[in-house]
Amino acid sequence: MGAAENYKLWCENPYFDEATKAELKSIAGNEKEIEDRFYRDLAFGTGGLRGVIGAGTNRMNIYTVRKASQGLANFIIEEKGQEKGVAVAYDSRHMSPEFAMEAARCFCANGIRTYLFESLRPTPELSFALRTLGCIAGVVVTASHNPPEYNGYKVYWEDGAQITAPKDEQIISRVNGITDYASVKTMDEQEAKEAGLLTMIGEEIDAKYMEELKKLVLNPDVIREQAKSLKIVYTPLHGTGNLPVRRVLKELGFEQVYVVPEQELPDGRFPTVSYPNPEDKKAFALALELAKKVDADLVLATDPDADRLGVYAKDSKTGEYMAFTGNMSGMIICEYQLSQKKKKGILPKDGAVVTTIVSGNMAQAVTKEYGAQLIETLTGFKYIGEQIKFFEQNHDHTFLFGFEESYGCLVGTHARDKDAVVAVMALCEAAAYYKSKNLTLWDQMLVLFEKYGYYKEGLHTLTLKGIEGAQKIQEIIKSFRSNPPRQVGPWKTLAFRDYGENRIIDCVTEKERETGLPVSNVLYFELEEDAWCCVRPSGTEPKVKFYMGVKGKDMADADRKLQELTDAMTAMIPQ
Repeated sequence: MGAAENYKLWCENPYFDEATKAELKSIAGNEKEIEDRFYRDLAFGTGGLRGVIGAGTNRMNIYTVRKASQGLANFIIEEKGQEKGVAVAYDSRHMSPEFAMEAARCFCANGIRTYLFESLRPTPELSFALRTLGCIAGVVVTASHNPPEYNGYKVYWEDGAQITAPKDEQIISRVNGITDYASVKTMDEQEAKEAGLLTMIGEEIDAKYMEELKKLVLNPDVIREQAKSLKIVYTPLHGTGNLPVRRVLKELGFEQVYVVPEQELPDGRFPTVSYPNPEDKKAFALALELAKKVDADLVLATDPDADRLGVYAKDSKTGEYMAFTGNMSGMIICEYQLSQKKKKGILPKDGAVVTTIVSGNMAQAVTKEYGAQLIETLTGFKYIGEQIKFFEQNHDHTFLFGFEESYGCLVGTHARDKDAVVAVMALCEAAAYYKSKNLTLWDQMLVLFEKYGYYKEGLHTLTLKGIEGAQKIQEIIKSFRSNPPRQVGPWKTLAFRDYGENRIIDCVTEKERETGLPVSNVLYFELEEDAWCCVRPSGTEPKVKFYMGVKGKDMADADRKLQELTDAMTAMIPQ
């Protein structure tokens, strides 16, 4: 069925509500808009759904959420997981409570026990909750750091991580197998509660989550010493982080925590920022203003579902607040965790740090320093979470720390996804420790650069929307795959990794070997002098991403090299 036929069906079918029909009738005659809303079903990918909120098969609405939930329910029933049940959480976005309730009602109608948070919660707490409750699966309604018009639906399995192979493809097939929206089951909320199928959860899970986080503190005495003097500015960017972040810092004893008042309360419009992403320096404008007013040591921001953390810290020499990349904040926490555990004699011999292939090379130097193993995965924190499951199954490694360049990390195994609440806690502990040594976190970052090398990474993104955009993204990937560059700028290519074809080609010997990772549409170029670049399409947005990294002799050298690599890489993009 084509876009026009789908549009007509939604306008006329009595199954769809009047508000949906009115929205669709308002675009009558706008062929481009109709095609964009109906040319396909909103793709249920390996992580779930993500898209613009609105009426249509290619939009996030109660009907696409019900369809996804019915497909997941069908798979849970096949796995005989009805009694174990599903945990459901949601963030502060438009329609998040409504979508979460629609999902819960669908699960209950299929005889599946459902635990729904009574109000908004961070994504990592969903991962924690489903494991604590012994659920077979979990769902969180969020579009992470996307603009306000987006929402999404992420699926987790019983180990607490987002779904990976083979479960992801199995669930996708069940969702795609539903072609009639009216065949989806649903149930009245009150009836579900009375039948014992729907249980609301809240404070009891919050308290357990907090207790698990506080167990991870390495130097409580240092926190007590510095708690009155360390000044922390924090913004939840209108999202879910406000209550849990403030709670854990208060319970640990930090006294000078200043929350940005304009961004404190949940608001799906994200009215004070154009883009609620802690990777975006503009999102820090109000926080930095407050930081200067109170003379803060540390400035922190979490994204709407509180799984990513952005950081600024003061440079003690200049008094300026300096921005950290995700790799930099990850390395601060990683080095602190490993060094302190070694100092205390609790660093396990089989310890492993897990990161992704696009997260820079300093981690190799840090893990080598402390005798830990570095394990690289494909892009996406679900692969880091999956490694924890493998460690537990195989008894071959102890998880020490996981991080990715896109501002996500995990200390501990209470959750199996990136957790900005525990990241705030760990970073503030590190800040207290280094303050006791008369260092700010920025000062400590410079210490790491001097010790391990001036590693610097960058990201160039092309946004290409619509049908034509999707085709162009595939053309770009195909061009790099069929004609891999032998040289990028002044750097020769040492090896070419094609994760889509599961092969690594040594460009010097021409020998091939397998990547050792799942098949994925990702291309990676190992270059001379510890430089590298990587090309991949985004899994959640209409974008193609170009990642790059260099190692410099000093900060200026690293900046120069990164700009040269970025210019060379972007010049190769086919027009």
